[in-house]
Amino acid sequence: MSSGNGATTSPAAGPEAGPGEDIKARQMPDGRLTAKRDAPVGGQAVLEGVMMRGVSNWAVAVRTPEGEIEVEREGIVSWARRHRALRWPVIRGIVALAESMKIGFKALGISANAQLEDEEEEPQELGGFAWGAMIVFSLALAVGLFFVIPVGLTSLVKDQLGSAFLFWLVEGVLRTAIFIGYIVAISRVHDLRRVFEYHGAEHKTISCYEAEDELVPERATLYSRLHPRCGTSFLLIVMVLAIFVFAPLGLPAWYWLVLSRILGVPLIAGLSYEVIKWAGTNRDKGWVRGIMWPGLMLQNLTTREPDLEQLEVAIAALKSVLEVERPEDNADLEPIEIVA
Repeated sequence: MSSGNGATTSPAAGPEAGPGEDIKARQMPDGRLTAKRDAPVGGQAVLEGVMMRGVSNWAVAVRTPEGEIEVEREGIVSWARRHRALRWPVIRGIVALAESMKIGFKALGISANAQLEDEEEEPQELGGFAWGAMIVFSLALAVGLFFVIPVGLTSLVKDQLGSAFLFWLVEGVLRTAIFIGYIVAISRVHDLRRVFEYHGAEHKTISCYEAEDELVPERATLYSRLHPRCGTSFLLIVMVLAIFVFAPLGLPAWYWLVLSRILGVPLIAGLSYEVIKWAGTNRDKGWVRGIMWPGLMLQNLTTREPDLEQLEVAIAALKSVLEVERPEDNADLEPIEIVA
């Protein structure tokens, strides 16, 4: 496999699955893994492919209509590497989320261009302004759906609730219900099924790597498609933490309520990053798995079991990153996965 622009790779071959007890250890339905490390590797499912990110590089591997795997890799110069303050707790999570969104959108563009069947059709390259506009629009949509709408609806019955405690409790329950409803809705979209399968391939591949197992499809398929650092779990943590972050604000005028929800999103994202980073490091503790259980169960909606060819694509992306770095040797930041 090579990793330049438009590179291709042939199918990987690997050993057969190991002993029965080895398989059992790697098929824990709650995402419990035999991980020997919590490596700072993240990823994202894209159109017919997977993006994998380390600390200093990211790569996207895509299965083309001709059946080949194309791999593109780019370097990362993280903002956190330039300024020590950006590596402080909470702040580093905001940085990681912003960088992950930027890389994620670019990876989606690469995967979309790879699916063009007409070789004479020129790939569409988006400029910096276009990427920025897409990110701003996506953030505005998410903030509006999960923060502004819940506080707006709850404000309509503020007088009937009678207390700040009931207000932020009802708002939090409504926000979480909207989020879960959104996850359920997209899980039923038939056209997203293959994206969810590649999402499962991404998780299995990362878990295989964290367990220091051989990176071949036949080994990766033995691992759970659920992962404690998944973006689905991250977003659920955001919904729940928002209840406690907004509670001390009481019941100001409605416009201050809305403004506080918008301005508070970066803080909540940073706190959620610390929680999910901690959960990934302590995944072997039973009580930690209990806390993360709701997020893991939601992943049953946003992931599907991949086939060996899809795992081959995910492995190609990760191997491209590992060709030029060892993420665990330089692990101040862990990527945040972006959910489709």
